[in-house]
Amino acid sequence: MRTHKDHYINGQWVPATGSSLLPVTNPATDEIIAEVAVGSADDVDRAVAAARAAFDGWAATPVSERARYLGAIAQGLTERADELAKVISSEMGSPLSFARAAQVPLPINSFAQSATIVTEFDFEQSYRGSTIVREPYGVIGAITPWNYPLHQIALKAAYGMAAGNTVVVKPSENTPLNAIILAEIVEAAGLPAGVFNVVFGTGPEVGEAIASHPDVDLVSFTGSTRAGRRVSELASGTVKRVSLELGGKSPNILLDDADLNAAVPAAVQAAMINSGQTCSALTRLLVPRAKLAEVEGIAKAVTESIAVGDPTDETTVLGPLSSRTQQERVLGYIRKGIDEGARVVTGGQTEPAEAGGAYVQPTVFSDVTPEMTIHREEIFGPVLAIEPYDTEEEAVAIANDTIYGLAGGVWSGSTERAQQVARKIRAGQIAVNDAGMNLDAPFGGYKQSGIGREAGQFGLEEFLEVKSIQG
Repeated sequence: MRTHKDHYINGQWVPATGSSLLPVTNPATDEIIAEVAVGSADDVDRAVAAARAAFDGWAATPVSERARYLGAIAQGLTERADELAKVISSEMGSPLSFARAAQVPLPINSFAQSATIVTEFDFEQSYRGSTIVREPYGVIGAITPWNYPLHQIALKAAYGMAAGNTVVVKPSENTPLNAIILAEIVEAAGLPAGVFNVVFGTGPEVGEAIASHPDVDLVSFTGSTRAGRRVSELASGTVKRVSLELGGKSPNILLDDADLNAAVPAAVQAAMINSGQTCSALTRLLVPRAKLAEVEGIAKAVTESIAVGDPTDETTVLGPLSSRTQQERVLGYIRKGIDEGARVVTGGQTEPAEAGGAYVQPTVFSDVTPEMTIHREEIFGPVLAIEPYDTEEEAVAIANDTIYGLAGGVWSGSTERAQQVARKIRAGQIAVNDAGMNLDAPFGGYKQSGIGREAGQFGLEEFLEVKSIQG
């Protein structure tokens, strides 16, 4: 078992101010695989002071030089990709195949693309007699989750540093090991001391210290809407900028002319990706009532064909959930769905029970109605809710009947018709038919799904302040 007692502050590994350690558990086996330092407000103070001291020099570093460092980090991630995939799989349960296909390539893309985008970005422009200047905020506090642990750090750190900011990262206490490797890669790339810092620990201790710190100029948080509200509350004390990527309960509308044999398997996959632990997962499938039985049949067959099991098995599609706590949360929602009258099409149990681990069978409900909890609340597990509708207008109304607005999908035999419906969904990104994800398109949500956007040019702009100069 690995024990890691240090934080990465000011370009070096430094001992934590306290002696407590947090266990890191493999959710597939319940085995404690590592222990990591528990940070404190004092550790945050040290990291923020280092970031503040490094800011002026980093902001003045030529864009081409900043891009060179980011490219070097992308290369370092690439060279250690297999190691990273194994680490992420062991600390959060992602199947190795998915870790190799998404968990590692996504952050590599962020560092590589931020290097390209920043070199093409126009930091100054003339506008009606004024000069408009884009400048970095200063010190960025990045508080990140466990579901795509390295990707979420990269979206904040890569684009934040590209813009000229310095960064203090608090990785999830459930998945800190990938952040250790990233810090090692940053160190090897020769990034100036203080530009990138990592403090390990819990949300109530380290996360809240970052969000409320007077020398943090912008806090970027990804996580639950409840926690996002707390971050906003703490940040308001110094009126700092807040960027939030929060929860979702995203709809996927099958219009009456959709090809069900193409749409339904894709819809199941869109709900179950990363064991359903994806904020933008399309977990509500809206279906014409006349086609409900046909959709259920296809969804049942597809779901029951999903290989659930050991994340190290190359054939596994869905591993365990991230923790026993998450497992019980998801099973609680499944029980609530049954109690409130939703009908189980397939699934609903732990699997495989005899092997241990935080497993939940992929589950499909039908006859879900808007007043049910599983329609309204984010489950964050492999659970798909099928909701029947009678008219296209009703489908749009059901889709928008949520406090969230992160993502959505529309399937139709006519791309033009699907595009028209997509424009009516109040969400930050909509997939039409089998359109793949654009990694450089702006990512973020409407309503209580958050504030701001990540990735691509819009993600870079999120970390830039705007100044107008007259004369």
